Amino acid sequence: MSSIILILVLSYLAGSIPGSVWTGQLLYGVDVRKHGSRNAGATNVFRVLGWKAGVVSTVIDVGKGVLAAGVIATIRIDELPTAPAFLQVESVICLLAGISAIVGHMFPVWARFQGGKGVNTAAGVLFAITPKTMWIVIGVFALVLFVSRYVSLASMIAAIMFPATVAIRMFVFDIEALDRSLILFGSFFAIAILYAHRSNIQRLISGTENQVRHFRLAHGMRGRNEI
Repeated sequence: MSSIILILVLSYLAGSIPGSVWTGQLLYGVDVRKHGSRNAGATNVFRVLGWKAGVVSTVIDVGKGVLAAGVIATIRIDELPTAPAFLQVESVICLLAGISAIVGHMFPVWARFQGGKGVNTAAGVLFAITPKTMWIVIGVFALVLFVSRYVSLASMIAAIMFPATVAIRMFVFDIEALDRSLILFGSFFAIAILYAHRSNIQRLISGTENQVRHFRLAHGMRGRNEI
């Protein structure tokens, strides 16, 4: 049990690293929480500061998930508890570490608990566990984004597609390497991301959600009077 507690604490602290906030402050002296959508996420960094800062923020956010599920989750200082026969304890530990990192991203102790929505960190977690599934999900994300031009909609559909894709690969294509816990926790991720996007859902319904106008590299707002 001590291993699990240590993993959860370290994963939360890793997830709390506010990549978007620190990137804006260190590179441009800008707090992205005061501009654009006021969200401390990579999407807002792209919008406010441009593609270079956005890429850095995305890499940090995804990296936090990979670090938690792929590295921190392997720490062992005592024996792990047993899991039910239909679950793989290693997968469960990785997913618990991932959840802790996502909570840290959304409520970061290093940034007054004002974080992002957790999509990129969740992607990093799931990439560390099942990269093939995630490539399928990324393809769905890209398709929805290209057709609708709504980042929020693409993110939510991609979140829902993860547990659905795992289920299809397991029960239709009989991929034994996958664990049923991925469906359970993937559903949890999807619900959490949908909850984090509740304001976006309201704007989508009302037709006021921001769309991506084009797919050219954004230069951001740095250097303008509003910053």
